[in-house]
Parts: sequence; structure tokens; C-alpha cells
Amino acid sequence: MAQALKEWRGQEMALAVAVAAIIAVLSLLPMVRLVWEIVAPGGTFSLSAINAGLANPATLTATINTLVVGIGGTVVAVVAGTVVALVVALTDMRGRNAFVLCFVMPLMIAPQVTALAWLQLFGPASPFLKLIGMAPPLGSRNPLYSPEGIILLLGIQYAPLVFLLVRAGLRKLPRELVEAARAGGAGWFTVLRTVVLPLMTPSIVAAAALAFVSSVGNFGIPAFLGIPANYLVLPTLIYQRLAGGGPAVLGEVAFLSVLIGVIAMAGILAQEAMSRRRDYRISSTSLPADPYPLGRFRLPLEIAMWVLIAGILVLPLFGLMLTSLVPGHGIPLSSQTATLANYKFVLFEHAGSRRAFGNSMMLALGAAIFAVLAALPVAYLVAWGRQRWVRFANLMIELPYALPGVVLAIASLLLFLRPIPLTGIHIYNTVWIILYAYLARFLVLALRPTVSGYHQVDRALEEAAQVTGAGLFMRMRTVIFPLVAPAAMAGGLLIFMTALSELTVSALLWSSGSETIGVVMFSFEQGGDSKYAAALSIITVSITFGLMLATNMFARHLPNGVLPWRD
Repeated sequence: MAQALKEWRGQEMALAVAVAAIIAVLSLLPMVRLVWEIVAPGGTFSLSAINAGLANPATLTATINTLVVGIGGTVVAVVAGTVVALVVALTDMRGRNAFVLCFVMPLMIAPQVTALAWLQLFGPASPFLKLIGMAPPLGSRNPLYSPEGIILLLGIQYAPLVFLLVRAGLRKLPRELVEAARAGGAGWFTVLRTVVLPLMTPSIVAAAALAFVSSVGNFGIPAFLGIPANYLVLPTLIYQRLAGGGPAVLGEVAFLSVLIGVIAMAGILAQEAMSRRRDYRISSTSLPADPYPLGRFRLPLEIAMWVLIAGILVLPLFGLMLTSLVPGHGIPLSSQTATLANYKFVLFEHAGSRRAFGNSMMLALGAAIFAVLAALPVAYLVAWGRQRWVRFANLMIELPYALPGVVLAIASLLLFLRPIPLTGIHIYNTVWIILYAYLARFLVLALRPTVSGYHQVDRALEEAAQVTGAGLFMRMRTVIFPLVAPAAMAGGLLIFMTALSELTVSALLWSSGSETIGVVMFSFEQGGDSKYAAALSIITVSITFGLMLATNMFARHLPNGVLPWRD
């Protein structure tokens, strides 16, 4: 018995060491290396990187622009996401599942695809506008090349994020509070103003903080809409600095990336400070309130909600599809001019895009597989571990995803600028540095659903196996992992869809031969080949939408909330 106990404790220690190693390599090391480059470049304490960044007038301009579009995009996202969440969660609207799938879709689409779709919908060369006879003259300025355009698209991109968080809070709204207000004679708008919204304040504030962090760190939308208008935010300023100066400017861009991180963390801290100002706890454990019957207003409201879907999803993607079918810029689409040559070019003829498809598939699949394998043991400690350091470990895993992607990209560059110690392996300027950054950034997407899976597993099953003499690793392999594997695999699928056309990280890490789909898409658009960029975008959107539909077939086997598009 003593020998078995010693063996179990040894296995627990081995598991803890393995989890600590994963966290150190993927979270601690890159962040420490980033800070070290700023305060001690070359191993000597110096403030030269900070002074150089502050002395550059572009830094202040880009910082102000970042705050403007970050706050503006957050306001749009919070208003739209909250209103839609209230309608979906509190009323008897029909077709809820299909609506949620469509409304969440922009969040699953890469930001650069969103930007490209809207640019092709409203540009002077728009095949859609030409088709309906409303296209402005060629050479006219696209109205989306502006701060207002960036704010609008950031709001559309992250309104689903707000929707998901607010809807989760509304599901916990206790029935008796609403019924008590209704019994007292309050109308639904009064209930909404005096009961629902005050209780939803924590969810709305938390959603606003996440939308703000996502907006200030977004690269795709400001790159597609801001660079042509010379409206730079911090992520695009870093891209231009790095593209023009290479490793020589790593100190300065490290400072800029930390500046983005500081702005993002300021938003999170402001959210926590606001949440502490009032006590929002609900002691009730009753069922959520019954849906509000819309009566004769149900059909008009449903029509309005689907018009919203048409405006933010269907029309932009339709315009993007039309652009992918035209043979050249400004050519009207007709039965005589429609062609699939653009798809043939990007799939079979262009070496860079063929290589990008292979790289992105490998990176997305590799990141998903590793994250699932790592999430299973890590989530075991996060969900069931009693060690004091478990909470810190969970926060460190969240950090690379919570911070803007550009921060992790610069940290990865600095970490692997030299060969890996003791091995001599050099992954700088290779596809492997992108894979490392994906692993660090997206691990949490597999961890969250896996933790949810653990919370729904009855620990009595593990305890029974332990009583029969099964060690920790045996219990995990034969009892626990099979039960939580579906949730972990769903997280891996989310990683695959997110990484497939990712741009923010890969735009700063790619080199010749390691292009990704997002990078090639960006290059096509920057080079004026929007038709090829549109074809690439339609392919990636089709893959994403197909995977979302496919996962619905086994959604009933997953914990609630694992698939964000499931109502």
C-alpha cells in the first residue's frame, strides 16, 4: 500500500511538472523576453528603446488612433451585442438557433476577410453596386477608408463576442425577480430598465472589456482600411516598422507592443474596478424567466433581426463572392464575364497561395492537435487541482490570448532570434516560429471547453478506479480522458477554424516559404489583386461555415457553452 501511495504521488508530481513546463515555455518565457528587451537590450540596463519610442511622433499619433477606434468599436459592439442578446434570450423569437449561428459567424471569420468583404461591397469597383446600378465613378474614394469605417467593422466583428457574454448572463437571470416586478404592475420596458439591465451590468462591463482588448489588438481591419488612408494604429505601426527595419528595430517595436498590452490591461483593470463598485450577487437559484411573448410584434421584430443578418453577413459575403467571379478590376459581372479563373489561380497556379494553403493547414491542424493533447492534463489540474499555484497557472495560460496578438508575435521573435539553447536549432524565419506562437495563443481555446467537460464528470468514477489500485496516469487514460475528449476536440476544432486564416501573428512572423493564407490574402489586396484575395476569402469562409455546421451533429454530446454558435 505504501509503495502504491508513493507511486501515485510521484505521478502527481510528474503531472504538475509537465504542466508547469508547458506554462513556462508558452507563457512565461516569451513575456519575460519581451520585457527584458525593453529594459535591458543586449544584457545591459538601458531605457533607449523606451526613449526612442516616446520620441517618435508617430507613436503618439498611433496611440491616440488606437484608443479612438478601440473605444468606438467597443461602443458599437456593446450596443449591438447587448440589444441582440436581450431579444434572443428574453423573447419568444422563432428560428433562434439559425439566427445565433448567423450572428456569431462574423466572430469566426478572420478580421481581414470581414474588411475585404465590406470593401468590395461599397467600393467604386464593387460588382454588386454595378449590378444594381449604384456604383460610384471609378477612382472615387471608398468611404470605409476612414476611422469611422474601422470603428464600424470592429463593432460588427466583436458584437457577437458581447452577445455571447451577455446572453450567458441573461440565462442566469432568476425568474422570481422578473415575475415580482411584473406582478407589481411594471411593464416590460420598466422591468428591463430597473431589473434586467442592472443585474446584467457585470456581464455587459466584462463584455465591453473583452471587446476593447480585441479592438485595440486587431490588425486585419486597421491594415485593410487604415493603411490606404494613412491612418495608423499601434499594430499597423509595428508592422510597418518591422517590415522596414527588420531586427534592428526590435527594441522599438517591443516597446510599442508592450504599449498595446498596457492599453489592453488598462481596459481590463477598469472593468474590474467598475464591477467592484456595486454588489451584483444573486442569491436565487430558480429557473430563468419565461420568454416574453411578443404577440403581434413578433413577426416585425423577427424580420428586423434577419434584416440585420442580411446587412452584416449576407450582403458583404455576397459582394465578396461577386468580386471573386470577375476577371478584372472594375469589370461588371455578367453571364459573359463571370469566371472561376480566380479560384483556379489561387488553388493551382500561384505558388505562394498553394504554399500558404499547405502551411496554414499544417499550422492549424498542428496547433489544434497539440492544444487538445496539452489541454487534457492541464485542465485536470485547473478543474480538480487543489494546489495554490493552480489559479496562477490558469491566469498564465490565459495571458497570451488575453493580450493582443501583436504582443505575442514580437515576444516570439525576440525569444527565437538566436538558436534554441543546448540544441542549436534555429526556428527564426521558419514556419515553426508561427506554430509556436499559435500554440501559445490558442491553447486556452482548447482548455476552456475541456475544463467545462471535467466539471460535468462525476469524480466518483475516478475514485472507484483509484480504490482498485489504478494510478493517476492509468485513471486519466482509461477513465477520465475518454469522458472529456469530445469537449477537448470541440476546442481543437475552434483552434483550427481560428488559426486557418489568422493574420495578426503570422503577418509579423512569416518569411519567404512560410506564408499563410492570411498573409497571402493581405499581399493580394495590398498589390491591387482584390479578385484573388476575394477568392481566397470565399474558400476560407466556406471551410469555416462547413465546420460549424458539421459540429452541430455531435453538439448534444458536448457541455453547454462549448460551441458558441449553439443557442
